[in-house]
Amino acid sequence: MAEPEAQLLLGVGLVEKDTNGDALWVWCYPSITAELRNLLLRKCCLTDENKLLHTFVFGQYKRSWFYITTVEVQDSPALKKVTHFSIVLTAKDFNPEKYAAFTRILCRIYMKHGTPVKIMESYIAVLTKGICQSEENGSFLSKDFDARKAYLAGSIKDIVSQFGMETVILYTALMLKKRIVVYHPRIEAIQEFTRTLPALAWHRQDWSILHSYVHLNEEEIEALKACTGYVAGFTDSEVSSRQDLYDVYVNLADSEITISPGVKEAMTMGKLHKEIGQLIVQSAEDPDKSDSQVIKDISLKTKEILTTLASLTEVSDGNEKPTLNSEVLKQKRFPPATENFLVHLAAAEQMLKI
Repeated sequence: MAEPEAQLLLGVGLVEKDTNGDALWVWCYPSITAELRNLLLRKCCLTDENKLLHTFVFGQYKRSWFYITTVEVQDSPALKKVTHFSIVLTAKDFNPEKYAAFTRILCRIYMKHGTPVKIMESYIAVLTKGICQSEENGSFLSKDFDARKAYLAGSIKDIVSQFGMETVILYTALMLKKRIVVYHPRIEAIQEFTRTLPALAWHRQDWSILHSYVHLNEEEIEALKACTGYVAGFTDSEVSSRQDLYDVYVNLADSEITISPGVKEAMTMGKLHKEIGQLIVQSAEDPDKSDSQVIKDISLKTKEILTTLASLTEVSDGNEKPTLNSEVLKQKRFPPATENFLVHLAAAEQMLKI
């Protein structure tokens, strides 16, 4: 059962760019901290020098998701001195499609009426009833957008067609809860790519590891470093020199994946990885398979590996989580890279005795 909107939506805000070219935070409901307001102004393309308009961006900061839709004002008698504006939503859940649809409607409402009161009315309607309807601005029904749909919305096939066998590096990094940093100058490319990666570890269905739009800003970097494993997207090429931030670096613009020296041992590739890589490529290249079928194929292989891992564990004290029995593992005489991967996977799945 999905949580009602009242427990998911956190707030709504409005940023305007006026005819003088100043971008200002105009209004929000309920109140917002200065820290979060500065972050959202940074994410909102209206404060950007390069003047590029990004219609929709999303990301996460300290467990809150933000979704920002930006539009140019055209022929709106209600907004004479405004050239562009952004509607910002913050929420507890990852669902870009849902919040893109909702912010688009809020933009149309604001374009027409030019008053935040109307934004608030629709926001409250969704907050309390999960729906906002209007003749001319379209209607929005939050239960049309479930979380699973959002998890499956990205294209795993696109990733495999770009990286081929190297996709297994991304799979391994995700399985072992490593830190992945992705760089591309275009935020849209970053968002599309990074949002899909958590699906490679489908058994966890954990999108809280996704930070799809990060700036090299002190507070943001501190917040990121507080997370164990993550997928973080950057549009600033300087991030490549920040080796303190990643175990695996993906230069999406050049289709290059780099494994940092510190994790080379944990990420040693062997026969098992080759098998997984071939399975991923074969499944993704099958024209009859949808993206979700490819994810299912990969997750079945993961299940097989986790079953093997479970067979090598024991419960020592009745109530404890099963832990890896390294004697049993050694007796199995797996190839070194497989044994190494299983040990590191056990650590990631909290199956190691500390």
